[in-house]
Amino acid sequence: MRSTKLLLVLVLSALAAPLGWGQNGAATLVGENAVATDQEPQRAILVTGASSGIGRVTAELLASKGFYVYAGARKEKDLKELSAIKNVEGIRLDVTKPDDIEGAVAKVKAGGRGLYGLINNAGVVELAPLIEIPEEDLQYIMDVNVFGPYRVTKAFAPMIIESKGRISTTGSLSGYVVWGLGGPYCMTKHAVEAYSEALAAEMAQFGVKVSVVEPGNYKSKITTSMKKRLEAKGYSTEGSLYKGMLDRTLSSSLDRAQFKSPDEVADAFLHAMTADNPKLRYLVVPNQGEANLTIRAAMNKVVQLNADHEYSYDRDDLVKMLDEALAASKN
Repeated sequence: MRSTKLLLVLVLSALAAPLGWGQNGAATLVGENAVATDQEPQRAILVTGASSGIGRVTAELLASKGFYVYAGARKEKDLKELSAIKNVEGIRLDVTKPDDIEGAVAKVKAGGRGLYGLINNAGVVELAPLIEIPEEDLQYIMDVNVFGPYRVTKAFAPMIIESKGRISTTGSLSGYVVWGLGGPYCMTKHAVEAYSEALAAEMAQFGVKVSVVEPGNYKSKITTSMKKRLEAKGYSTEGSLYKGMLDRTLSSSLDRAQFKSPDEVADAFLHAMTADNPKLRYLVVPNQGEANLTIRAAMNKVVQLNADHEYSYDRDDLVKMLDEALAASKN
C-alpha cells in the first residue's frame, strides 16, 4: 500500500529545494535587469505552454514586473484570455508544429522589441509501462517535452544571442527521481537536464545565460490533460500486465487541485530571467519530503556509479569531493 501511495505522489509530481534567494524563501531581484523602466526599452520574454498552470502564473508574474510577455498557447479562447492581461500578448504556438514556430518568430520580430528571454514550459505527461507503451505515444511525449524546447530554442536563438538574453526550460524532479509507470515522462525530463546543461555551455560564449527549473508537486492541468487524451483514444487497461497498478492510478484524482499554486516556480523563472548570476538548476519543491526524495535519488546514483570497480572512491574521498563541490557552488 505504501508503494502505491508513493507511486501516486510521483505520478502527480509531473511537474521544485527551497529557493534560498532571500528571507522567507522569497526570490530577491538583483541586477540591472530586475524591472523594465520608462528609460529602458521594454524587454520581451516568450513563455510556451502559458494557457494554465506554471506557464500562466509565470507569464502573469513577468508581466507584472514590467516585461512584455509573448504567451504561447494553442486554443483561441486561451489566446484571448492571455491577451487581456496587461503586458501580455497571446501568441499561437504548438511546439510540435514548425509552421506555428515560424509564425511566432515572425510575430515577435514584427513587435520590434526583440526577445530577451525564452521560457520553454510547454509539456505533457504519458503514464504507461515501458514494455507496453505504443511507440506513437512515446514519440508524442518526446516530441513535446524534448523536441519542443529544441525547436523553439533553435528558432529564437538568433534573437536571444543578439540581446545576450536568457533561456530557461521547465524540467522536473523526475529528471532525477524515476518511478514505475512514469518511465516515458522521466526519460524526457532526464533529457531536458542534459539538454539544458549542454546548451548552457554552448551559449556562454555569446553571453546568454541558460537554466532549468525543476518543479515538484504544484497545481496544474498536465495530468487531467493526459487522462482526456487516454479517454479520447478509448484506452483500456484490459490485457495489461500492469492492470491493477494502472487501474488504481487512473481511478485516483488527477486534477492536482490539492496542490499549491505554482507561485514559487514562477519566482524561480523570474530569478532566472533577472539575476546577474542565475543558477543553472532551480529545484523548486513545496516541502522537505520532496527535496529529500530528489536529493537522495541524485546521491543514490553517485553511490551506484562508485560501487565495486577499480577506480572507486572511499567515503573520505567522497566527502572531500562533496565539500569541494559545495565550496565551488558559492563562488
